[in-house]
Amino acid sequence: MFTIKKNDIIEAVIEDVMFPNKGIAVVDNKKVIIKNTIKGQKVKARITKKRRNKIEGKVLEVLERAAIEKEAKCEHFGACGGCSYQTIPYNEQLEFKANQVKRLLDDAGIKGYEFLGIEPSPNEYAYRNKMEFTFGDVEKGGDLALGLHKRGRFYEIVTVEGCQIVDEDFTLVLNTVLKYFRDKEIPFYHKKTHKGVLRHLVVRKAIKTGELLVNLVTSSQMELDLTELIEKLKTTELQGELKGFLHTINDSLADAVLSDETRILYGQDYITEEILGLKFKISAFSFFQTNSLGAEKLYSVVRDFAGTTKDKVIFDLYCGTGTIAQIMAPVAKKVIGIEIVEEAVEAAKENAKLNGLDNCDFIAGDVMEKVKELKDKPDLIILDPPRDGIHPKAINKIIDFDPPTFVYVSCKPTSLARDLPVFVERGYEVTKVKCVDMFPHTPHVETVVLIKRKHS
Repeated sequence: MFTIKKNDIIEAVIEDVMFPNKGIAVVDNKKVIIKNTIKGQKVKARITKKRRNKIEGKVLEVLERAAIEKEAKCEHFGACGGCSYQTIPYNEQLEFKANQVKRLLDDAGIKGYEFLGIEPSPNEYAYRNKMEFTFGDVEKGGDLALGLHKRGRFYEIVTVEGCQIVDEDFTLVLNTVLKYFRDKEIPFYHKKTHKGVLRHLVVRKAIKTGELLVNLVTSSQMELDLTELIEKLKTTELQGELKGFLHTINDSLADAVLSDETRILYGQDYITEEILGLKFKISAFSFFQTNSLGAEKLYSVVRDFAGTTKDKVIFDLYCGTGTIAQIMAPVAKKVIGIEIVEEAVEAAKENAKLNGLDNCDFIAGDVMEKVKELKDKPDLIILDPPRDGIHPKAINKIIDFDPPTFVYVSCKPTSLARDLPVFVERGYEVTKVKCVDMFPHTPHVETVVLIKRKHS
């Protein structure tokens, strides 16, 4: 028997995994949380946090694989922090995610609902329509890299050519841009010193139309003539079609894709995607589900749970670019969407015009504030909040509308498990739950919940 201390090196078997990807081991009769692990693995880990009721560790090495594991398809697995589940067969991933969601809801006291399992992603690989690549180096002073963060590291970057969750066009664009800037010896932006130029490369590709949009994000510390790079991309043999090349200037200290100014250097600043027969313009900074074919599955579940919407008034709260609103609109009386990102609201209005829908009204602002201004009485409220769920101050204001039905779309089941009991306390019941896998090989999962008012 020994007492666990911070920085101790331990060996342990992962006995359980909680969302999102938190492995549970028992050492010295105490529970140790070790992230990025799989049930059944034997790992070597270093204790990183030791508090009275919480001990956390970081994986140093997987000593023995779990019995269900297989070889990863991607050569960057392990080094890249992207796909932590790639060694688990896909059917096992689905079962794993569905069980985690059900356990969270059951533990939250949600009872009596019909659990409809999980809908798989139509594509297990090459499913993403957007990637944010970061410029950096693999090791200090090394060659310029462009890709994703090394697992557990803030500075080091892994060049992920051959990434399995995007199609070949993403790799071709990445390689072309990386070679160009290596040849030109343009420095990347250092997050410590805030000096340098190259920050991010954002690539979007519509799955249905094949249209590509490339956005290079740099600091303003050097004037760049990107004519040659654009010509190289235009002559690259892509499966899709390059519709636009943008140059975004970002001098923010935050390690995020932000814009002080965005210039269109070639073509247009959007691509068009199709979802369930409707067209959607996606601009450089629009929120849009990253798995287009998976989004069709997700929105089909939402439409199914909503039931008949003929002549009904629908609120779509946290509506983004209005995708769900417009899918519900063709037979509804009226759809009102609220979204805090103004650019997304403008895109929603434009998309509604593109689809010939004149019964959609989109409002820019914080849901918490804007719901107070709504005069209509909704028959159905659709909720698709950000990862943190519905703001505690907003949830009761939303429930005060007292519609017969809510459909809650959640991208983070722990937030969902926190919010649902509030609906139950207010006289509603959870009747159906279905998961949709939008992110194969990662711990993330979408969940759609049908919530009905108990009294008539």
